[in-house]
Amino acid sequence: MWSELRVSSTPKLYISISPNLTALAMLTDALAGRRRGLPELWRRAISSRVGPYGHEAVRPLSAPGIAIAPDSLVPHSPVSGDFSIQAQISALHELPGEALVEDLERTFGPGTPPPHWRAAAERPTRWLRGYAGALADVWSTTEPLWKRARPLLDREVERVGVTTVRGGPELLLGAISDRIVYGERGLLLPGPDLGTHELGDRRLVLVPMLAGKDAVVLGLDDPSAVWIAYPVPGAESLWRKPVAPALDELSALVGPVRADLLCALDQPMTMSMLATDMKIAPSGLTYHCDRLRAGRLITRERRGREVWIARTHRAEELLELFRR
Repeated sequence: MWSELRVSSTPKLYISISPNLTALAMLTDALAGRRRGLPELWRRAISSRVGPYGHEAVRPLSAPGIAIAPDSLVPHSPVSGDFSIQAQISALHELPGEALVEDLERTFGPGTPPPHWRAAAERPTRWLRGYAGALADVWSTTEPLWKRARPLLDREVERVGVTTVRGGPELLLGAISDRIVYGERGLLLPGPDLGTHELGDRRLVLVPMLAGKDAVVLGLDDPSAVWIAYPVPGAESLWRKPVAPALDELSALVGPVRADLLCALDQPMTMSMLATDMKIAPSGLTYHCDRLRAGRLITRERRGREVWIARTHRAEELLELFRR
């Protein structure tokens, strides 16, 4: 299914670095079954990390064939500039439940919403908190990846800027995603909102994401701008593990097992995931984690029955030192 965004003159391009759309794309890929190329390792890590209320909140997004959703999913639109994930989560917590109900009516019409959104309409405050918690859980897993993507994001800002100055937006817009086509009259965009939209004199805001190669998130209804979120070029290089540090030198400092453990924590993992990945007995793993925690190189957080392990900023700096 396609929507057409007609572009009658050279569009005014802007760019927004708003990681909340990365979290949303990853959430729908990992939990809502809308697979858009996110690697399975990251899908499993995100699914394991999100709590039960978060899983419940994401269910409306998994309705077969229906991708349209209320604007409340993005309370701070990227048309207003860059927004942090923390700002988005705070906005969701502050949004009154009745505002979500009104938003559902604007999206789906008055009366009872579609079946997959009825639970949210009946308990809107609970849904908003669950969704905010899900975004926070996704971000706690993927924030290290976002930090490593900074050079890619900076390069994309430069690329969009050069394109804007040189007046060749059709070359850029026709190549930001395989699911977006730049035709004679404008853009063909994927999604359920069938019909024709006029860009007119509105701005066109591009939002690079860290997401699967086929992920696209759209905002077509804002009176001041249209926004398109798409995978930042080069993102596929980040799904692989980063260049390993010089293990001989790192091993001399912290020991070979702990050096391997730090390298394995490219993303937060549970103790059971680590034990399987490293092929080490749980008792031995606990011992080494205790030593790394004492050195402020990892954090441990209990969530339900699982204990999650993550590298600290101090550990990231240490690994970077030995990669040079």
